[in-house]
Amino acid sequence: MNCTFNLRKPKSQEETLILFSCYFNDEKKKFVYSIKKSISPKHWDFKNKRPNKTGRLVSRDHAEISKKIRDFEDAFQLIKSLSELGEQDFNSSSLKEHFDRKFERTVKVSSFFEVYDKFTEEKIKLKEWKPATIKRYKNIKRLLLDFEKQKKYKLTFSKINKKFFTEFTDFCFEYRNHFTNVGLFKTFMFWSIKNGYAFNEDFKDFKKPQRVLTREETLSLEQIKELHLFVCENSELEKRKDCFVFQCFTGMRYGDLKRVNKRIVNSNNCLVLKEEKDSSKPTREIPLPSIALDILKKYDYELPLISNQKQNNAIKIILKDAGFNYDVEYTRTKGVEQHTIIKPFCQRISTHTARRSYITIMRNKQIPDKIIMSISGHKDIKTFNMYHQVDDTARISAVNKVFSGI
Repeated sequence: MNCTFNLRKPKSQEETLILFSCYFNDEKKKFVYSIKKSISPKHWDFKNKRPNKTGRLVSRDHAEISKKIRDFEDAFQLIKSLSELGEQDFNSSSLKEHFDRKFERTVKVSSFFEVYDKFTEEKIKLKEWKPATIKRYKNIKRLLLDFEKQKKYKLTFSKINKKFFTEFTDFCFEYRNHFTNVGLFKTFMFWSIKNGYAFNEDFKDFKKPQRVLTREETLSLEQIKELHLFVCENSELEKRKDCFVFQCFTGMRYGDLKRVNKRIVNSNNCLVLKEEKDSSKPTREIPLPSIALDILKKYDYELPLISNQKQNNAIKIILKDAGFNYDVEYTRTKGVEQHTIIKPFCQRISTHTARRSYITIMRNKQIPDKIIMSISGHKDIKTFNMYHQVDDTARISAVNKVFSGI
């Protein structure tokens, strides 16, 4: 591939910009870039694509312009050579980024992650994100840093391409057993382009791999009652158990429990809860069954909460002690590969199991979705359906109901 230099307005009577250009066959795209130097067409050698060197029509800036052209040729040859050695991508986006960096057309930053920090800082200062969103972006940064270290893949904007997406997807599967949020990452990339930090647009083709539902465990109403009656070996575990049982009887997210207090319990023994994650959602009322109300009274309406991670660890210990340590089998799909995994039931339980169990129990009791969703706070039926886990009891009951008379 060769490069050339042309005038923006070759027939102008005034000075006009000099443009660098080359053609990328793979992209079927002509790349054009201003060298930020102007010259009168009468001072331009159209045959050799250079300023005139001799004769009457020689520009007084001839030497300076010629040097600038050579600088662009050198920069072009450098990135071209690096691409042939496999050390640098070579396409219109990476060439533009290379020129911008070489000729100081972009804001100077020290690294990919410095830009990421500028992005998150701006969004936080403008109050555009809620705490949950801030947490998700912090998690993505940690994941990207870990990816860079584990895969030895130095992240730069020019390297955010198909190869990166393939390697990062594999990394998330192998090291985290889940996909990261592609949409959030693309939001960061769009911001980087808008603010002049990046020009590579390969990320626009990134698509989140199709989600494959993995069997999740739930507790039946009988199991929740059994757990409620189980006496833990110490008071700390008893507190953890009570918080988990309270979740099972209300379907609340663990993060919402911190908002529970006596002031939001009305005369009908319902929690009146304003949605925190989405302010567009209406206030919802969560009826308190007698066991949930007793737990609240036990702690004077202030649940003894700890971090979500510590609560998850405690729940696993409590369920193991209570005898919920039988093996369960489930499958996990990575792309087209399906793996069968066997684990103790207690190891599959977390704070979110309580919410899932609540919805499954209510649905199995034939409570209309609209009523359950008004309590759980779901607006999207597709998301809501993911919480319902059909268990053996429900299957057997359904079959007996249809075929028992035969």
